[in-house]
Amino acid sequence: MKRILIAMTALVLAGPVAAQDKMQLKIGTEGAYPPFNYYDSDRNLIGFDVDIAKALCEEMNAECTFVAQDWDGIIPALRAGKFDAIIASMSITPERDEVVDFTNKYYNTPPAIAVPKDSDLTEATPEALADVIMGAQSSTTHANYAAKYFPDTELRRYGTPEEYKLDLASGRIDAAIDDVVVLSDWLKSEDGDCCKILATLTPDPEINGQGAGIAVREGETELVDKFNKAITAIRENGKYAEIQAKYFDFDVYGD
Repeated sequence: MKRILIAMTALVLAGPVAAQDKMQLKIGTEGAYPPFNYYDSDRNLIGFDVDIAKALCEEMNAECTFVAQDWDGIIPALRAGKFDAIIASMSITPERDEVVDFTNKYYNTPPAIAVPKDSDLTEATPEALADVIMGAQSSTTHANYAAKYFPDTELRRYGTPEEYKLDLASGRIDAAIDDVVVLSDWLKSEDGDCCKILATLTPDPEINGQGAGIAVREGETELVDKFNKAITAIRENGKYAEIQAKYFDFDVYGD
């Protein structure tokens, strides 16, 4: 009996130590960018970004919790310590790389423009889109792309994609620019039945970056390395392909 009590005491004492050894991470995401990160009907965060984050945390043996954050304030919130990493379809751009550190990409898809099905627009050129009202989410690479490549287009910036989608569907704007996957996913829904893809655009590396990566605070190279190893691991062990197939019927990782 004495030996049993000693063994049980040892197990109780070992429990907290094992828990402390597990890395604790808070993951920041937006929760308003389907199919990458959004809420289900029970207010649970779901989507490709969320599933990838969970797979990476499992690979890293980390205990992760999610924090929803408006897009405009997501980098300041990371720098202020509200969470440890951003997994929210954030493009790796030179501008952002000046204030955060990035992992390697975990997917890479191009921008596109959507218009109403009865639109007279037939091409996405600066001339064709002159005097057109185009919507884009503020503080995104897509808004920056529109400002550079369509200078005569009236650009309206919105806090969330849902806002520009509503205005496009109701005819208050003539076009919208976003990730081709985000727009295509919306067009499959009842709300998006109003519209169609006008064109898929050629990314500008200086604006669109080299794909979506995970952002961490500057100087946290050890965390970057852990995420990079985990990204490689889930690509090799089939977990990435399993998650991708849940949301897409094509390869979103890119070249």
